[in-house]
Order: sequence, then structure tokens, then C-alpha cells
Amino acid sequence: MLVDSNEELINVYQSIQSEVEDVIGHLRLHKRFHCKEYYYRTREKNAHRLSSAARAARFIYLNKTCFNGLYRVNSNGQFNVPLGDYQNPKIVDEDNLRAASLALRKVEFKAVHFRRTLKYAQPGDFIYFDPPYDPLSSTSSFTSYTRSSFSESDQRELAIVYQELDRMGCRVMLSNSATPLVGKLYDQFKLFPVAARRSINSRADRRGPVQEVVVLNYKPLGLRPNEQPQKVATTKTRRRVAGGARRNRSRPERSLL
Repeated sequence: MLVDSNEELINVYQSIQSEVEDVIGHLRLHKRFHCKEYYYRTREKNAHRLSSAARAARFIYLNKTCFNGLYRVNSNGQFNVPLGDYQNPKIVDEDNLRAASLALRKVEFKAVHFRRTLKYAQPGDFIYFDPPYDPLSSTSSFTSYTRSSFSESDQRELAIVYQELDRMGCRVMLSNSATPLVGKLYDQFKLFPVAARRSINSRADRRGPVQEVVVLNYKPLGLRPNEQPQKVATTKTRRRVAGGARRNRSRPERSLL
């Protein structure tokens, strides 16, 4: 089962699963007409008035041609990322889409809040969470994955869901930023540091690897019997609050496809 709060993304998976050739056909048209004016006309279209396949192709097209593959929406749920600077973006990847369709053929999809995971989970299940990351600084907050922002209170609720799944006997994995908040929320579990490259920043000298963490409630098979997870050095974070909300000046990359 694949669960995500982003209805647009779930529609993409469902359309690739059940009507991949229709999705490919729409993407061929996007590739044929792609230019700056066409991008912004496509971005402004109401996705809910399109067929499921056309809606999925629109999502993929925008993701492949927008700035750094970033997915961001405004308070009305409208995609608002500008066009990227690409010479020849790969808008149609037919082999990959057909392979994805085969891989997804037996998958069930749910467009729901993460707390609903507790309803679906059974003891022994493996569950992986990839939430919007806790910001590393006051200027790197990314909360606009859906029209409802993902706040610190959501991070805390997610940690509670993680703990409940652990008590249920599930194997749980989670990815997030290496921040003091994340370290505190999951300090009773195994935290593994991971270096991940980030390419979105207003200053080029600040682009590059940043530390993230993978949180596990079980010992992975790759660890030797006496081996322990490395200690994670969390990054101190200072948040500014204006008008009751975090100020979002720049955002880390969140590429979906």
C-alpha cells in the first residue's frame, strides 16, 4: 500500500498503474509543444477538470520542466513553481513509465493523512515515512507540499504515530533532517546519518551535501552483531515566526519523479 496526502501524486501512481499508454500519449503532446508560454498555460490549467491520465501527464510534465524538479503549491493548492532552465528535458520516458506500471500493478493507493496509517497497519508490516523535512534553518523551511503546511506540530504527531506503530510490532523507517527536534523526537530509536545533496539555495556556495537521518526501530541486516549506529550530529536551528507562521524564503529540493 502507498499512502500520501498529495492527491495529485496519488493520481499519478494510479494512472501509471492502470492507463500508462494514455499517460504516455499525453506526455508526447507536452513534449511536442513544450516552450515557455506552453509551460505557463499548462501550469494554470485546473487539473481537476482533466481526465485522470491527462492530469497525471500534466503533473509529470511540470515536474520534469520546472525549476529543479521542485513541487510546491500555494494556499489554494495551485502549483506555482517557475519554469526551469533546461536545454532538453526528458519529458517522456516510455520505458521507465511502463516498468513503473508493472511494478505498481498490485499496489493499493490511499490519498489520506499519515495518521490513517494506524488504521491500515498490521503487526509485522514494514512502513516507511518520507515527510516534509524539519527545516535546517529559518530560511530553508519547506512546508508547501500540499495546501496545508507541515508544521512542527505535525512533526510531533508523526513521531507519536511512529511510536504507536513500534508498539504494534511494525518495522518502521523514517527519513528526516538532522535537526535537534528530530533527534529529540526519535531519541529512543536508531538514528543513522545520511549525506544528501541539495541543489536549491540562493547562494551557490551553500549548495551541496547536507546531513539527514534515517530512523529505524529495528536492526538492519547489514549491521554486524556488535556494530552500533553512528551518533548523529544535529544542526542547531533557529526559527523566526512572523504572523503566526514560519517565513519561507528559500526551500529545499523535493523532486517527486
